[in-house]
Amino acid sequence: MDRFIYADNAATTRIYPEVLEKMMPFLTEQYGNPSSLYSFGQNARQAIDEARDTVAECMNCRFDEVFFTSGGSEADNWAIRMTAEALAKKGKKHIVSSVFEHHAVLHTLKALEKQGFEITLLPVYENGLVRVEDVRNAIRPDTSLVTIMFANNEIGTIQPIPEIGAVCREKGVLFHTDAVQAVGHIPVDFAGMNIDMLSMSAHKFHGPKGVGALLIRRGLRFPSLIEGGAQEKGRRAGTENTAGIVGLAHALKMTCSEMEKITPSLIERRDRLINGLLERVERSRLNGDPVKRLPGNLNISFEGVEGESLLLLLDDKGICASSGSACTSGSLDPSHVLLSIGLPHAIAHGSLRLTISGDTTDEDVDTLLEVIPPIINRLRSFSPVWEKITKGEHYE
Repeated sequence: MDRFIYADNAATTRIYPEVLEKMMPFLTEQYGNPSSLYSFGQNARQAIDEARDTVAECMNCRFDEVFFTSGGSEADNWAIRMTAEALAKKGKKHIVSSVFEHHAVLHTLKALEKQGFEITLLPVYENGLVRVEDVRNAIRPDTSLVTIMFANNEIGTIQPIPEIGAVCREKGVLFHTDAVQAVGHIPVDFAGMNIDMLSMSAHKFHGPKGVGALLIRRGLRFPSLIEGGAQEKGRRAGTENTAGIVGLAHALKMTCSEMEKITPSLIERRDRLINGLLERVERSRLNGDPVKRLPGNLNISFEGVEGESLLLLLDDKGICASSGSACTSGSLDPSHVLLSIGLPHAIAHGSLRLTISGDTTDEDVDTLLEVIPPIINRLRSFSPVWEKITKGEHYE
């Protein structure tokens, strides 16, 4: 297909050519092992150190607070599992999170629950936001960790992270945030937002896949998730992915420097899409807060439509979109995120997530507004659920 519209940037982003260019020497002629003592290997070590400096500068953290991982899922697992293991020895076996976290968090918490930990999952309400007072009320003397995502991967809602972090500091409880969807898209200040641990993944902000980072506040000492060598200051074993780390740092530097310039036009295109679809398609609704959301995210439910069929017809028109998280795209179950904000199963099944980027043009928005409504109408024309809706019958 010569021309297509990519509107699934929450799943992954296009790697910037400049990022790939920075990576290439470490995939070809500068392939030395960073742990080697000879200069050929130490060239790679220097590149990793420079990348760590870049991440620290972009995230407002210290050089020694940056630990590179294979991605966001590993970072989440490391933060949660190792905090739980370390503080369980002090009798703290209670963890607070929310009902609509990414499965990298929820499945880790479920595994810990089977090991005797107690998990409290906070509600997010119709607007998709965690309430700070709910966090405060959930913290107990035996609470070891609060883990709340920075921005939701499906409906894009941005949580009150500095305020939640302040409550955790006041209560003496560690605070981790899965910021995979936020980093590179909105300002994130590690030191200034009362965060103890933060997860990120390069391929969400125009970097390579298979590399991420966990920021760990200085002074926190937890066991390693991966045992073996002495890499990452002895806290994360495994030969470093030099090219990936270099790519992560350069992509982060680029996206953070471009953020202020790109965000206003991105919000304008996002809102034009939202308003256009809501106006043109009856019985449609925006999921999540209309303002406290990522600049490029919109998630709309269309009654009487099945999400998978919608995606297939959009693909036939050259449009790449999603009905929810890429990690659960093979599941026939409705999104746990949409159910958590109170949508019934039938409506949750008919959701469309469009996540646009700086690459998205006004012409792309025009095409999306032109193509999507007729597809909705076509699907509704042979939908028994839509027939019941038009007749005013109950369809749950």
